Parts: sequence; structure tokens; C-alpha cells
Amino acid sequence: MKIRFTKMHGLGNDFVVLDAISQDFVPTPAQARFLADRHFGIGCDQILVVERATTPGVDFRYRIFNADGSEVEQCGNGARCFVRFVHEQGLTDKREIRVETKSGLIAPRLEADGEVTVDMGVPRFLPAEIPFDSDSDAAIQPLFVDATWIDISVVSMGNPHAVQVVADVDAAPVAVQGPLIESHPRFPRRVNAGFMQIVDRHAIRLRVYERGAGETLACGTGACAAVVAGIRRGLLDTPVRVATRGGELSIAWDGTANAAAPVMMTGPATTVFSAEIELPNNLTES
Repeated sequence: MKIRFTKMHGLGNDFVVLDAISQDFVPTPAQARFLADRHFGIGCDQILVVERATTPGVDFRYRIFNADGSEVEQCGNGARCFVRFVHEQGLTDKREIRVETKSGLIAPRLEADGEVTVDMGVPRFLPAEIPFDSDSDAAIQPLFVDATWIDISVVSMGNPHAVQVVADVDAAPVAVQGPLIESHPRFPRRVNAGFMQIVDRHAIRLRVYERGAGETLACGTGACAAVVAGIRRGLLDTPVRVATRGGELSIAWDGTANAAAPVMMTGPATTVFSAEIELPNNLTES
């Protein structure tokens, strides 16, 4: 079976984008793992699927599959690539679109300078909405990891994030703590683990160990969650430049003045190439 795809990235966080409107294909978990494999497939952090909307007044439906085949709720860097893809493929002539995701509506917009701004919605802090096993929605939560207690901020940007402040992001124990936090029993649906270094009140450095993908060069929802956590803890002021290993994002959130304020993310989205791939017939769901 041959499928058409486009390879894209947002600050090095890379995607295989599939148009499921013009071709009848949504990957199974095994097919998603094959496509994401960097040796035997195409290679990517996530697979993005473009579908017709199921809600009146909405332009498209957006589905996200991690490299391990699991389907997740949201992806900020992917959202920027999504609007560039549908525009370049002639699926819409709108520069701003409304897109339904597993966690709700988002509104990405192509800017005149080529960057993309996404209304990522209102962050959520209630433990049941994360989900997170706690009886408090405090800005700082203790978590026992690798025989020590760490302080985290728990935020949902449509997907769950646990953000900790570190002195030096380059020396942060991402490879050790990342998978332990991701699969911590207090996060029943796993979690993205963020490691944030405060540079000044309008700038941070960030690394994220992503649920189902490992550490990526950039994480859009992770950048949003980190800025929200920093503002909520009184460490940052909006807007904030977020330096990741793949490049920079700009995040704005007026949550201190308005609890219902959405998080706005601006950054690049890059198309690498388009091609076809033959899917093996022996892929199983194991």
C-alpha cells in the first residue's frame, strides 16, 4: 500500500503529515511506529493526520500519533505545521483556521512574515483535568522521583505537563528523570516532563522529555506550559521568549489579569519534502 506524505518540522520537532481528506488512510499504531522509525521508515517525533471536520463552523480535524503509536490530545509545534500544510496543499485559502483536536478547538494563523501564531486555548490546573493524583491545584507540587523530592508545576495545555525549574538546563537530568516523570504513577495517562531555566523575566531555556517520543528538539505545548508555570509562580512576565535546542518560540499569556486568557504561541513551521512510501503488509498491532 502506497501513501503520500509530507515531512515537516517546527524548530526540529519533526512530523510526518498525512492528508486523510484526499487519501483514505489513518495509521494503525503499528503503521505509525513504522512511519516514525528513523531507520526503517521515514523518521519523526509525531505523525499528524489532516481530516475533515466533524463540527459545524470548524475547518479541519487534527489527529496526532506519537512515535510509539499512541494517539495524543495536542501538539503545539504540529499545530503550526498543520496550518502551513493545509495552505500549501490548497486545502484552504484561509490564513487563519479553526481546527478540532482531541482536547478541543485551536486557531492557528499564518502571519505575513511567514511565522505562525496559534491560540492554544486556556491552560488548566485542576488535577482531574490533567489528570494528576493530588488534592490540590497549587502552583508548586512535590513529586518523589529517583529517591528525591522535586518541585513541579502541573499544567494541561490540552495535554499534561510537569514543569520543574533547574539552574542549568544543559546539566539537567533529562535522560534520567524524564522517563521516570513521564511514567510516574501519579500521572495515570503519563505526562510530558519539562526542565526550565529562568534567564530573566522575559526569557527561559527549555528541554522537554515528551510522552511517547522521548526528548525532542522543541515542544510547543511544553513551551506554553513552562511559561504559564513561570508566570503563575511569579518568576516570569508575559511575553516570554523560549529557547529550545531547535530554536525560539514566543509565548504570551495574560493569566494574572484574566483567568480565562488563552495562551498565544508564535514560531516557525517548515516544509522539508513530500513523497510516497510503500507500507509493509506484515505490520501487526503488537
